[in-house]
Amino acid sequence: MSLKTFLHKSALIPLVQATLSLGGCAVGPDFEPLAAPAVNGYTAGGLPATQAADGPSGTAQRFVNGADVSADWWQVFRSRQIGAFVREAIDNHPDLVAAQAALRQAREVAAADTSALLPSITGDASVTRNQVSPAQSGLTGPASLYTLYNTSVPVSFTPDIFGGKRRGIEADLANADYQRFQLEATYLTLTANVVAAAISDASYAAQIRVTQEQIDGQRQLVTLLEKQFALGAVSNSDVLTQKAQLAQTVATLPPLQKSRAQNRNQLMAYLGRLPSQDRGEAVRLENLRLPRDLPVSVPSLLVQQRPDIRAAESQVHQASANVGVATANMLPNVTLSASGGSSALALSALYGPQTAAWSIAASVTGPIFDAGSLFHTKESKVAALAQISAQYRSTVITAFQNVADSLRAIQSDAALLKAQVEAENTAAESLAMSQAQFKAGSTTFISVINAEQTLLTARINRVKAQASRYADSVALYQSLGGGWWNRVDETPAAAAKSAGIAGIFVPAGALPERPTPPSN
Repeated sequence: MSLKTFLHKSALIPLVQATLSLGGCAVGPDFEPLAAPAVNGYTAGGLPATQAADGPSGTAQRFVNGADVSADWWQVFRSRQIGAFVREAIDNHPDLVAAQAALRQAREVAAADTSALLPSITGDASVTRNQVSPAQSGLTGPASLYTLYNTSVPVSFTPDIFGGKRRGIEADLANADYQRFQLEATYLTLTANVVAAAISDASYAAQIRVTQEQIDGQRQLVTLLEKQFALGAVSNSDVLTQKAQLAQTVATLPPLQKSRAQNRNQLMAYLGRLPSQDRGEAVRLENLRLPRDLPVSVPSLLVQQRPDIRAAESQVHQASANVGVATANMLPNVTLSASGGSSALALSALYGPQTAAWSIAASVTGPIFDAGSLFHTKESKVAALAQISAQYRSTVITAFQNVADSLRAIQSDAALLKAQVEAENTAAESLAMSQAQFKAGSTTFISVINAEQTLLTARINRVKAQASRYADSVALYQSLGGGWWNRVDETPAAAAKSAGIAGIFVPAGALPERPTPPSN
């Protein structure tokens, strides 16, 4: 029989087709997408309201229930510099590069493991020059010299009767999904951190300006008091008191400068730069715009939008598939093997009618006694599934807490800014009154010093409250998932290939993939 005839007529192909048809059975639990918590809101009593205050950051914000989150949500602050920072971070940060490589690795592992579902076919060809001595057969005469040409095509196939291989591929694809959403989480964390760091830098810069303005004013006052002391208009005690106040104000400047420098170093790290590569780009707090309308996703969609929840769900899926793998390992395996080829003494005679050689074999292997090793391995996978499922629920709870905390922070810091603006206005009026009374001789200089310190504190607190409102908006967008599902660029994170790698070999429904979140 020729090799061609063997490949077409041997019983191996029908056997392979028959065993492939057994692929519908897969032991172990079938994973089902996890349901969202059955709640209607994030906070008790519905969405909170916010107050308005004077100034560019005093806008009263409105929560829009069910509104979608834009993929480039940082554009709401109307800052080109923030947009440039974010783009640079996305292009350069090594954590994104590492996460993309991890995703590619996971997908390649899944693609490689898919080959186990098909027969393994190898090719072998050899040429052997032999000399046989007649003495080996008890004969006499000259030695026999010949050349032997061999070709063969071994084929082996282990049908996935109980679905262990398919469960393994399912676990691989779930891990690829996990790496995909880890990449999304890295993207979200990085972009949010960049925006938050830029806002913090603007806050520190504003606090430094306020402090420097106060120092300049106090120095002018010291100069004025020294002239008045020379004329006998004020006492030396008043001059020394103002100098002490100036020194105290100057002492508050280095900590602010240190905090800003360290925050700038962190911002440079987010951008993928070294601290020495800081080119001084900055955002001014007064140039930012506070978004008036803020989206709030419905709770049922949050579990689809948060990449950390999706990653945790993928881990549950992987753990579920691993239970199936461990269960299948306890059951027998059937291996089919065959080999077809040709052997001839002349190359031209290969594949002739008298040179064909073939074999077909089947074997069954399975555990008989392993002292409970496979059973306990399976039970460990069941326990791991329970553990990871509990961790998933914890991740969901934390996510809902993040949203609730962000909503309350937006409400509270709006009220705080209103109070701080009123406090600053009152402190400015108090200082003006104290200065007038001192000039009129109706109060001591100590009251002027106290009023100066009160105004400085009020101005610093107002700047901090302004920055908090922007930072709160960043935290809300981050807690809602950052709108990755609306991104139109074809990044490795946006391109999902979960079931596409091995879907033709895996029964429909064995590898469920949650649909992309729709617009709210």
